[in-house]
Order: sequence, then structure tokens, then C-alpha cells
Amino acid sequence: MSAAAARRLPAPETPSRGRSSKRRVRATRPQPLEQRILLTATLCLLAFGAVMVYSASSATTLLQGRGNGGGYLIKYLVYGSIGLVLMHLLARDGLARVQGLVGPLLAVSFVLVLAVHVPHLGVSVNGARRWLGTGPLQFQPSELMKLALLLYCVTLLAKRPTRVRDLRELANPLLVVVGGACLLIATQPDLGTAMVIVFTTAALLVAAGIPLRKLALLAGGLLVIVLLYALVRPYARARLTSFLNPWAHASGTGFQAVQGQIAIGSGGLFGAGPGESVQKIFYLPEAPTDFILAVIAEELGVIGVGALLFLYGMIAYAGLRAAKKARSAYSALIAVGVTCLILSQALLNIFAVLGMAPLTGVPLPFVSYGSSSLIVMLAAMGLLVNVASGGTAHVRAVPSTSRRSRDARARESTGLDGARDEANRDRSGRDGGARRAGARGGRRAAR
Repeated sequence: MSAAAARRLPAPETPSRGRSSKRRVRATRPQPLEQRILLTATLCLLAFGAVMVYSASSATTLLQGRGNGGGYLIKYLVYGSIGLVLMHLLARDGLARVQGLVGPLLAVSFVLVLAVHVPHLGVSVNGARRWLGTGPLQFQPSELMKLALLLYCVTLLAKRPTRVRDLRELANPLLVVVGGACLLIATQPDLGTAMVIVFTTAALLVAAGIPLRKLALLAGGLLVIVLLYALVRPYARARLTSFLNPWAHASGTGFQAVQGQIAIGSGGLFGAGPGESVQKIFYLPEAPTDFILAVIAEELGVIGVGALLFLYGMIAYAGLRAAKKARSAYSALIAVGVTCLILSQALLNIFAVLGMAPLTGVPLPFVSYGSSSLIVMLAAMGLLVNVASGGTAHVRAVPSTSRRSRDARARESTGLDGARDEANRDRSGRDGGARRAGARGGRRAAR
């Protein structure tokens, strides 16, 4: 072949060109429904939160002479941008990234939670020591602890699902670690975050297949501990008594609850209009953070609160649906844990503002102003989106020491692993049965 003919021949496709075409095909694959719902609900909540944080804070900051009224909004947008970057990174391959970071993340969380009690390190606000830092740059370590404990519990339960069958094995180390973390957080005091951790852990245990009798036993023991703590600690006892009858303590410990209920009642069905709240200016403490729902109810009415609840319902639907379709027990437990983490905190805040639960001081996820909560919640949402997109991660099971222990674990596995394995066996049995029937039919026809 001449040189001119060789130049006219098309160049062969290189391996890198083939890989790039596969990447383009994978990029154009449509997103699953669950992923689209989660992203839509999260972005809508963030947009809603930006508007309401500005509405709840601008008038107060102007009257107090602390700027032009946009300080809270600017910080909300900055922290939200940081959280969105984390969410984007973890939504791509977050499950693979966090598996090797569970131990260091949990250790750092414990160190930081202990550090808030150190003089000149912890920041005290309204009698509570929950923050580290100085000035506007403050961080709440208990927010990071929530995510670290979630990942720790998921890792332990995915490695050995039968752990939930034995309370002694479940207590050491899972319940010991979770209980120790809750005790440290409660001494800040931060009962709301401790309650969110407890509710999330209970949801993970239910998803892992814990028998209801053992779950009821744990719940009874926890209730006794909470009552004893409320009797011993004056702060917790004051919150409990003001919750039972806030109007009797309207000038003291029940002031926040009463003003929140007045704001909700003033809104009616359609509200007073955006920016028209009166309670946020003169009466309602912590309007941009803990009581932002009261501002929403006063300005947008029942319609606005209903729209907010609908967005959280979208997250619940998509998160549990993603857990059901997850490819591994680890991914399913991550989806259940993150969904319950968001929902339990949202419901705890809503119930407290409505007067149906004691005031706990937890922010409304994605809506309230709060740097630590916003960043951590968006990072957790990134993990949930990763599961919803089809991402998977496998945790190596603990090797068995004998054939008898393997058989016992196989019989006792009734959680997510057991259900998924049973479904796979049924599916393979149906396929195999159909092939065998066809083969027998073919042989009879041949005869």
C-alpha cells in the first residue's frame, strides 16, 4: 500500500475515545425519579428558607442598627453554597468516600463535643455551651456528631445484621457509643439534638429488623432516664413544666411558646402577607432560627405551612423509596437514616412551635438560619441522593467461626439483608423453575 493511500484511510478509534463515548452515554442516562424529587424538594426548601430568613431578620437588624438588614441572608447564602458543594460531591460517590472516614469522623466529633466545655474554647449563648469559634465564625459540634453517629450505626448494622437480636451484643458497642454521645450533648444542654439522635438510631434499628419487644424494652428504659434527668436538671424541668402549661409561665419560661402560638394564630388561612409579621419584630425571640415556622405561619398562613410540609413529605417519600430500591443493606440503611434524621428534626421543631412538644432549640432543616445545621444537613442529603441515583457500597461481613454460627445467622437474618436475600432467592427460583418446566415439556414433546 502506498503512503498516499494509507493517509486516506480513517484513523482507528483509540481506547480513550471509546471510554469518553461510554462516559457520555452514562451522563445522558435519565435520573431516577427519587433523585429528581430529592433535588427538587431540597432546592425549593433552600429558596424558601432564604426568603423567610431575610423576612424574619431584616426588620430586627435594622431597628437595632446592625447593618442594612441583609446580614443573616448573606451568611445563609454563604453557608448554603458550602453545603451545596458538599452535597454535589457526596451525591456523585459519597458512599464510597465516607466508608473509610467513619472512625476518624466519630473521634473528631467526640473531641469537639468535649471541647465546648473547655473554658475560653466553648462559646456560651443564653446559658448553653454548644459552640466553638469566635464572632460570626462559630461551629456547633453536635451537628457533626449527628452525622457521624448515623454512619457509625449503619456500618455496624450492615456488617452484622443479627446484632439486633441480642441486646448485650447491641449494647456493646453501638448503644454505649450512642448513649455516651447523647449524654455529652445533653450536658451542654442540648436536649433537642440528643432526641434527634435517639429517634434516628431507633429508625435504623427498626430497619435492621430489631424485634418490637426488644425495641419496647429499650424505649421504656430511655423514658425512665429522661424523666430522671428532667427531675435532676432545673433547665430540663423548667422546659417540661412550661410545655405542659405555657400560658401559666407566659412571662418566664413559657414566653417563647406563647409568642409563637400568637404568631401562628394571627396568620389565619392566607397569612398577613410576606414581610408583614409583627411578632418577629417586637415579641418573638430567635425568629430566624428556632421559631422561623411561626413567622411563616403569620405571614403565609396555613397555605404556607402546608406547602412546607408537602416539601418534607416529598423527601420522606423519595428517601424511603430509595431505601426500598437500594442495591445493598448499607445503602438502604444510609437512606433510612438520613431520611429519618431530616424528618425527626423537622417534626421536632414543628411540634415545639405548635406547642405539641417541649421547646428543644433544633432548627428547621434547610429553612432556619444556622451554619452548622445547614452544612451538615446538605452533606447528609448528598449521601441520600447518591443512594437514590443508584450508587452502592458494600460492607464486608464479619467472618464466621463455624458452620453452626453461619447457619444461625442465616436463620436469624430478618432485617434488610434477609429480606433482600429472600427476594433474590424467590426470583432465581421462579426463573429456574420456568426453565426446568420448559425443558421437561420439550422432552415430552420429543418423545
